[in-house]
Amino acid sequence: MKQFENVTVELECNSYFNGAVTSRTIKFQDGSKKTLGFMLVGEYEFGTDKAELMEITSGELDVKLPDTAEWISVKGGESFNVPSNSKFQVNVKSITDYCCSYL
Repeated sequence: MKQFENVTVELECNSYFNGAVTSRTIKFQDGSKKTLGFMLVGEYEFGTDKAELMEITSGELDVKLPDTAEWISVKGGESFNVPSNSKFQVNVKSITDYCCSYL
């Protein structure tokens, strides 16, 4: 999907790691929400309360999911799932755009 329709966008951004990772929250009419953002090159660790689907729209990163020893390469057009109440690590190889859906 290239665009979302009939949504509300929060003007204030979510900023992490001194601005190296930012996103904006979009809300849908059914009450669900997603975040759209980007990550600059670097290594980051995130925590999540809800399960997430991370869709990488452009760029490239390696991700280490909870309870795994391996890093997985993910690039534009690919995605990965994060379980609820967990932490995951990313090593961003190039500026990366993403869409995060909360499941």
